[in-house]
Amino acid sequence: MSSTPPKPAVSPLKASTESVTSVHYWTDKLLSFRSTRPAGYQFTPGQFARLGVTVGEEVLWRAYSVTSAASESELEYFLVQVPGGQFTEQLKGLQPGMPILVEKFSYGFMTVDRFVDGEDLWMLATGTGLGPFISILQDPAVWQKFRNLILVHCVRNADELAYQELLASLPTRPELAAGGARLQLLRSTTRDAQAAGPGNLQGRITALLANGALEAAAGLDITVEKSRIMMCGNPEMITETRELLHQRGLRPCRRAVPGQFVTEDYW
Repeated sequence: MSSTPPKPAVSPLKASTESVTSVHYWTDKLLSFRSTRPAGYQFTPGQFARLGVTVGEEVLWRAYSVTSAASESELEYFLVQVPGGQFTEQLKGLQPGMPILVEKFSYGFMTVDRFVDGEDLWMLATGTGLGPFISILQDPAVWQKFRNLILVHCVRNADELAYQELLASLPTRPELAAGGARLQLLRSTTRDAQAAGPGNLQGRITALLANGALEAAAGLDITVEKSRIMMCGNPEMITETRELLHQRGLRPCRRAVPGQFVTEDYW
């Protein structure tokens, strides 16, 4: 008597099983990990991938922005382990060689090609909302499209300011420097004080935007004519920032209507 082999949990047409290649912990809860890249996998910097883990006969899926450059042979993700989180609980003890499912398509519309013009690109991130901007800032086309690149990363404690070494090194990369843009890194904490220094701020992004401290630190005004803004992170930050920008006359990008900002909740 022949038996029918069990069906795979996920169709190979939908996703492929990849291998974790490295894991890096920034804190006890914040980590980045890399995996092999599915054959033919394409994404635009700023988009996210859907990752899956098998639990018994069920597959759990979650969306994570890709932080690696579009040209890299591996994919990288930046995430926070949520206590009791159904998905991240499965990632405890994550090690190279472990399997991870990766859907074969990328998703999301928070990409620089949404902007038809502008001189200054502001990237506002809270927590792991930094992820898509790590990929965007490794795209040479972004350094050619804009004159000023301003990354604002707001976290509770200074030890959560991930990717600082990589970010500081970007202007030294020949393929990026050739674009001629200037990169500014503005870091803000809400619960502890940072050492005084250029780009070190204290307070929430919305407060710094409302009181003018953000623009003062960058030496640039946010205007309808020149500024293009991307926001990723805490939905509360995004809602409040959208309102502040609306008060200044800035509008979101729509399918057929050019605007000044795009957003993505990362919660």
